[in-house]
This record gives sequence, C-alpha cells and structure tokens, in this order.
Amino acid sequence: MTVTRSAFPCPVDFSASLSSMPSILITGGAGFIGVNAAQHFASLGWDVQILDNLSRRGTEDNLRWLLDQHPGITFHRVDIRQADALAEVVASVRPSMLLHLAAQVAVTTSYTNPREDFEINAAGSFNVMEAVRLQSPESFVLYASTNKVYGGMETVPVELTPHGYRFRDLTAGVPESQPLDFHSPYGCSKGVADQYTIDYARIYDLRTCAFRQSCIYGTRQFGIEDQGWVAWFSIAALLERPITLYGDGWQTRDVLDVRDLARAYEAAWHHREDISGQAFNIGGGPVNTLCLRDLLGFLEEELAISLSPLSGQSRPGDQPVFICDISKAAAQLGWTPQVQVNDGVRHLIRWVRDNRDLFGWLAP
Repeated sequence: MTVTRSAFPCPVDFSASLSSMPSILITGGAGFIGVNAAQHFASLGWDVQILDNLSRRGTEDNLRWLLDQHPGITFHRVDIRQADALAEVVASVRPSMLLHLAAQVAVTTSYTNPREDFEINAAGSFNVMEAVRLQSPESFVLYASTNKVYGGMETVPVELTPHGYRFRDLTAGVPESQPLDFHSPYGCSKGVADQYTIDYARIYDLRTCAFRQSCIYGTRQFGIEDQGWVAWFSIAALLERPITLYGDGWQTRDVLDVRDLARAYEAAWHHREDISGQAFNIGGGPVNTLCLRDLLGFLEEELAISLSPLSGQSRPGDQPVFICDISKAAAQLGWTPQVQVNDGVRHLIRWVRDNRDLFGWLAP
C-alpha cells in the first residue's frame, strides 16, 4: 500500500468520507482497557479495529477472548514505534475515532528503562498524532493520559484519616487547572503525549482530547505488583500469593471501573466538536476512593481469609493521595461513574475466580 503524505498544514484533499456507521481504531487494543473498550463499541454496532504488538502478558489471551466475543473485529499486529506501519493502518482504516491506549504503563519500569518508556509513550504517541494529521485528519483522537502529569503535588496539603490520606482543601479532588508537574520518566513521557494531543488541536485544527485517567480497574486486567494494584491485590489474595505494601499502606486513590471508562469514551465521541483541544480528569471521584489497607480489609471480608502483607519502602513518585475532580466531565460530557467501588471489586473478584487458568504464571 502506498501511504500518501502531505506537507504542513494538515492535508485536506481526501475524497473518501467516513462510513455512515462510526468506526474506531484502538491502539493497545488487546490490553486490559483496550479489549473492554473494543467490546463496548462493538456492542453498539461500531466497526471496531484494534492495533497491538502483543508484548504484554495477557494480551494474547485478551485478543482470543475478544475475537471469540466479536468475530467481526479486525486486528492489526503493529507497534506504534513503527511509524510507517502505523501510518499505513491509519490511512487504510481512516477511523471516525482513534482511541490511543498503547503505552508503557508502569512508573517503576520507566525508572529502569527510561529510553523504552520514552520511545513508546512519547515518540510512539507522536507517531500516532502524525499518522492522523497526514492520513486521516477527520478522525477524532482520544488519548489516554494519566493523573501522573500533575506530579507529586507536594505543596498541596494532605491529612491522614481513618480511611487513608485525603486532600485537606481539595474536597472535590484535583481539577484540570492544577499545574502540570511531570515527575518520573513515565510522568514525563505521558505528559509529552498529553500536551502534543492538545496542541495538535490548536495548531493543526484536529479534533483531539486527553483523558487524564486515575486508577482504572476491572476484568481482563492482569495486574502485577508494579501496576494495576486493585487487580493485583485481588488476584494475589485469591491465588494465595504474597502481597507487599510499599509505604504505610494508607495511600488513597479514586478508582474507576473500566465499564464506566468505556462509557466516558463514548460520551467524548458524542461531544467531540465541543471538547476538542481539552483535557479531562477521569476517575472514580470523591465517592469512589480506596486506600491500600481498606482494599485488603475488603478482600479479607469478601473471601473469608486473613492476609498478612509484607512491608516495603515507599516507591518513587507514589503520591499519598490522588482523587480526581470529575465535575468538568459531568458538565461537558454528561458523564459520571455508575459502578460503585464495592460492586466493581466484587465483579473483578468473580472474574479472577472464574478464570484461574489464566494466571498459571503465578503458580508457586
């Protein structure tokens, strides 16, 4: 296939129009969030195509599951670091919406391999934006950013409560107006992509949006100690694997069920003309918060077990608390979380229990 490229500004000579039925291309589409998003949009009747390099544990299992559920989904095995191959897919699909989820996702990994982190999160995301700019400028691009773009927030007062840390003054959570302050290679690489996404709307008149996501959990998540703590604690508790609390264990996050996140993606599509060039904090908000110790207590009660976690030193970049102010998403997207945290974790537990065979790599 020959991929047509055009010089600055955005090309405008594409003759084909988007199909009457919306289409979506999901990068990182075989990951935890990716397959849940793909299932959501496929169930709405969209033409769904996913792109993934299948490098992460669990992605091949997720892909098999997804294609069993929705055989009409198209899969492209491409790494977003491969700019030409990525551009070819974007040119051939020219999706109504491009949901960019492909990423290196662990802060700890970014410390041990910052170059790879940069190449995937920053350079890879740049490749995505350029592919859209040159090959499919009519596409709406939604980028999955992170709350880590706000950094350590050391100047924001926090206090310890019986259920974890809380912001002393930000009772509604962190707003989008909070200054950006990238900490860790991961924060830097994701922050770069966050800002490119927003700037491409300003400079090239693309329709783009960044979701600064906070602690997503749910089914098909192969959580590990370094990333995906809600899933990891649930998996480890069920499979009787050791759990380590890094720091004092009162670290608190607003947690969001992946099904609610998929609904937020859909809401962004419906409001794409009004929200272009903006960022939104997307999380469980103040009513869906959880600290490490409270999750362990919940698992003990639900599973009728006793857990004795190990202790470890605090890890770099681990904020004592992060809670999103999601009022902007409520006002502009008409979206609020529907799954309460206890119900969401129970749903996750049932999935892990019913799919023990997927976790053979954790066998003693």
